[in-house]
Amino acid sequence: MSGRCYYVYILASQIGGTLYIGVTNDLIRRVAQHKSKLIESFTEKYKVSRLVYFEQFDDPENAIKREKRLKKWNRTWKIRLIEQHNPNWDDLYHEIAGPP
Repeated sequence: MSGRCYYVYILASQIGGTLYIGVTNDLIRRVAQHKSKLIESFTEKYKVSRLVYFEQFDDPENAIKREKRLKKWNRTWKIRLIEQHNPNWDDLYHEIAGPP
């Protein structure tokens, strides 16, 4: 058993803005990449870098299944999920990464 964690996360451009759903095994590093725009992608093009939601998993298969399931949800369901856990759409990155 590796003890490794996997994360499904949702980024937003702003409150109620463009959403991006991803999966990673290193949430802090991956969100930092989105924030610093190191990778040319959807998130860079639409300025999506606010971490508004994440879930942790013990194995990659369940994380990938959850990511695929969330991507199929309609926008209203995604917004409801975010607002149930993060009603102010706060950027959770600093909570998990600590002060700069």
